[in-house]
Amino acid sequence: MTGYKETFTNEELQRLRDVVRYMHSDVRALFTGKEWLDLRRLVHLGIRSGAYGKDEHGVSQLLLSMLSCRALLELAGLRQASMLSVMLYPMAERKIVPIDEIRRCFGDDATRLIEGMTRVMEMYHEHDRKSDAGSVLEDENFRKLLLSMAEDIRVIICLIATRYVLMQLLNHNPDTTYRHRITQTCQLLYTPMAHRLGLYSIKRELEDMTLKYEDRATFDDIARQLQQTKLSREAYMQAFIEPLEKRLRDTTRLNFHIKGRTKSISSIHHKLETQQTSLDKIYDLFAIRIIIDEPDQSKEKADCWQAYSIVTDMYQPNPKRLKDWLSIPKSNGYESLHITVAGPDKRWVEVQIRTKRMDEIAERGLAAHWLYKGIKSQGAVDQVMASIRDVLEHNASPDDVMKDLSLGLYREEIFVFTPRGDVFKLPKGATVLDLAFQIHSKLGLSCVGAKVGNRNVKINYQLHSGDQVEILTSPQQTPKIDWLNIVATSKAKLRIKQGLKEIENREAESGKELLQRRFKNRKIDIDEGELSKLVLRMGFKTQTQFFHALAIQEIDVDDVLKAYDRMLQPTIQGEPESHSAEDFDLRLSGASAKDRISAQGDDVLVIDKDLKGLDYSLAGCCHPIYGDDVVGFVSINGGIRIHRADCVNIRNLQEQYPYRIVRARWSGKSGSQYSITLRVIGQDEIGIVSNISSVINKEKDTLLRAINIDTDGGLFRGHLTVMVQDLSSLNSLIKKIKAIKGVKQVER
Repeated sequence: MTGYKETFTNEELQRLRDVVRYMHSDVRALFTGKEWLDLRRLVHLGIRSGAYGKDEHGVSQLLLSMLSCRALLELAGLRQASMLSVMLYPMAERKIVPIDEIRRCFGDDATRLIEGMTRVMEMYHEHDRKSDAGSVLEDENFRKLLLSMAEDIRVIICLIATRYVLMQLLNHNPDTTYRHRITQTCQLLYTPMAHRLGLYSIKRELEDMTLKYEDRATFDDIARQLQQTKLSREAYMQAFIEPLEKRLRDTTRLNFHIKGRTKSISSIHHKLETQQTSLDKIYDLFAIRIIIDEPDQSKEKADCWQAYSIVTDMYQPNPKRLKDWLSIPKSNGYESLHITVAGPDKRWVEVQIRTKRMDEIAERGLAAHWLYKGIKSQGAVDQVMASIRDVLEHNASPDDVMKDLSLGLYREEIFVFTPRGDVFKLPKGATVLDLAFQIHSKLGLSCVGAKVGNRNVKINYQLHSGDQVEILTSPQQTPKIDWLNIVATSKAKLRIKQGLKEIENREAESGKELLQRRFKNRKIDIDEGELSKLVLRMGFKTQTQFFHALAIQEIDVDDVLKAYDRMLQPTIQGEPESHSAEDFDLRLSGASAKDRISAQGDDVLVIDKDLKGLDYSLAGCCHPIYGDDVVGFVSINGGIRIHRADCVNIRNLQEQYPYRIVRARWSGKSGSQYSITLRVIGQDEIGIVSNISSVINKEKDTLLRAINIDTDGGLFRGHLTVMVQDLSSLNSLIKKIKAIKGVKQVER
């Protein structure tokens, strides 16, 4: 690196010297002599041309690239092609070296990875200017780029490794805003992906660095307590290990070593928060790991169970804490046998038993499979990458992406069986519905329950390891919105959302046909432009939502026809727009006889500047009642229409015709009854409709005018039309209906 004039801190210089020595001692042997000379030549060219200089945040690209190479080899087990991609992408990105020359020197495989890294880093430079981590996920192009990278798992691992090293280099970076943004992105995107890929070493350190940068006081406090108890903890581990090691050597021929491992600081912090406890109350603060060196893979399980029998013979086991990931490995390839035993002084200790190969995979993830000849890892890789693709491809909002990628980050897995003996892995807390969707989407959409053992259970039954489950279905079953609160897996949530969308689209078609038929009966041609305006004015973002609301009777088709007529009235009548409410005759009423309310005795509604004795009508779109905050709107023919102040339509009218809005307030006592429609959703249980009717009929001055109930798949959805005197009576009625057993939701 002679002639390299970049300014480094003492810490950076020390790191640079260490990694250069590492490259020569450990990395050089992975390349042929010609490849190593070509790599040196290109790196020196990059240094001279400025490709490896410090960026605007003070991060050395040379140090970042070389440390990323080291992380790929040590923590992920990836070699030449992947290391070349993180080393040479700065050159390819700036077009200092033609891609054809890279292909000539290192071949097609390395070139493809370098092109992938170049694309993603160009995208990162663009997003570095944005202010928050979520903005990265909001960009559709960035999401598509991640999807394309998911075709080769190594590109994502290379990206995770560079983000991991960048987090290390940010420790003393003075730009706190930049550090916070990078930390957030790692926390929300790369830490969950590292977890899914089984890169546990990287995942643990990313979590620790995130806590350190975002909550330094908490990090330092836990680190201080660990340091204070380090000697006693190490002494206890030694007292546990020594007799166990002697027994294993005396009674078996296993080639093994034992080591103790303290929980990471972030993991301790998570446990302190979830259990609301203190550090001295955490019994699994450390774990003992027995690693067996068994070159014959066919003997691995037998060796692990042999060690297990010795451990449980010496120390009393807790059978509820046995975790057998030997028989059925985790989806990311993790294999191990965990048991919790009572050690000296009856303290609980977790013992992890695995082979050297399993330990490599546990630390380096799925990529470590490639180090072992004869291990077919493609199935596990495909499963993990398919789950990542599902999240990135179908979740529209960045919040959903972050939530679903993080799903299972701290959750254990369970194993359940079908009657045919098929085994399915699910996160702890998964339900019958999760399993149904795991088996097949159509099975999930038609699931009505299951048989677990010899008993029938509902779709929300939480499964346990060892359950034998037979899914029960019905052709009449359809997905429900509350299913999203039942399931625990991202796949199930995704399929439910798709199913609900399909139902909404089908119902929207029937709503559209209904409106077209009513317009045709009245011999009115629909103007698509005017209809689009009406949809927006009525508070719907899309016509699909509008037509769906028509189909399920959330809005009345007659109200839509009236609103459409009113909207066209200025055009039809050709009246000039007036610029003051005073230009309208407030004594005239445009209300129908049905809606008109005349002043009798004391007025219950005062309009504008204490004007009384006026006739007015109540808007059908929001159905205001006595006690609601209300305003008046002077219609084109001079009548006054009273709306609730929070009505979507009145907000739209206020923006377009502010001079037609008049103040209104309730006064005196309510002397009338008002028609209100309530939407009720609940469990379809015997007698629930009569219970609702009984509650309404018992209410003073409240009358049930109409009830319309539909049942489907164990749920009912209905609309109740009631007559009430005022808002207080309505709120009291809603509260009492909600208290009825089986009622889930009541809304106006």
